[in-house]
Amino acid sequence: MSADERPEYNRRKELPAEVPSAPETPASAEPGGKPQLTGRQRLVKGLWPPRVTRPQLIVALLLFVLGLGLAIQVRSNNDSSALRGARQEDLVRILDELDDRTERLEEEKRRLEEQRTGLENSSDQAEEARKQTVERERQLGILAGTVAAQGPGITLTIEDRKGAIEADMLLDAIQELRAAGAEAIQINDVRVVANTYLSDAGGGGVRVDGHKVGEPYLFKVIGKPQDLEPALNIPGGVVQTLEKEQATVTVERSEKIVVNALRPAKQPDYARSSSQ
Repeated sequence: MSADERPEYNRRKELPAEVPSAPETPASAEPGGKPQLTGRQRLVKGLWPPRVTRPQLIVALLLFVLGLGLAIQVRSNNDSSALRGARQEDLVRILDELDDRTERLEEEKRRLEEQRTGLENSSDQAEEARKQTVERERQLGILAGTVAAQGPGITLTIEDRKGAIEADMLLDAIQELRAAGAEAIQINDVRVVANTYLSDAGGGGVRVDGHKVGEPYLFKVIGKPQDLEPALNIPGGVVQTLEKEQATVTVERSEKIVVNALRPAKQPDYARSSSQ
C-alpha cells in the first residue's frame, strides 16, 4: 500500500498538533484579574476616604479657633453703640464736654495744690488753716445739702400728664447731670445728695428719699450751663427718652439758680474721724 493510499487517519496523525494559545488578557485588566482603574478613579480613590494625620488635625483646630476669634471681633465691632448714629456736631460737643470735665479736674487739682502751698508758706499757718477749714466746711455743706447754694445753671421741667415717667428715668437724669458737672440739684422741694434714692410711688408719681413728688418735675441744677444742657440733649439721652414716653421736657439756662431745699445735718452713729 503506497503512502498515498494510507488511510486518512494516518495523515491526520502526522499533522503537527496545534498548541493551545493562552487566553488574551483584556487591555483594561491588570495582572491577577483585577480591572485597571482610570485616572479619575485613581484620583477619587486617593482623596476619599480622607487620611487625616495628627499635624493636619492640629492645624485645622488652630484655624477654627482663629476664625472664631475673628468672627467675634467683627461682630463686636459691628455692634451699634449709642454714638454710632450721632451727627458730627453732636460728637464734637461730646468731646468738648469730656475736655471740660478734664479741665475741671485739673482746676481742682491746682486749687488743692495752692492750698497745700499756702499752708506750707504762710507765716501764720494757724490762721490760714482756719480760713481753709471754713471754706472747706462751706463746700461740704453744699454737697451734703445742709446749706443753700446759688450760681449759674439750668432748670429742667418735665410734664408727665399720662403718668408714664418712672423713678429710673429721673435717676438717669440725675446721673447725667452729675456726670456733666452738676454741683447742686433739687427736685421740686427735695435736695438731691450723694445717698439720694428714688422709687415709684403708688398711684403715680415718684418718691425721692421717701418724699413723694409729682409732675411737673422741676429740677434746679447749679453748674456750667454749657455742659449741663448738651448732656441732656445728646442723641438717645435723657430728653429723647422722656419724649418717647410722651412727656414734655423743657431745659432753660440761667445765670442764677437758687437751690434752697435743705437737709438736716446728721451725726453718724458709728463713723468717727481717723485724724489725730
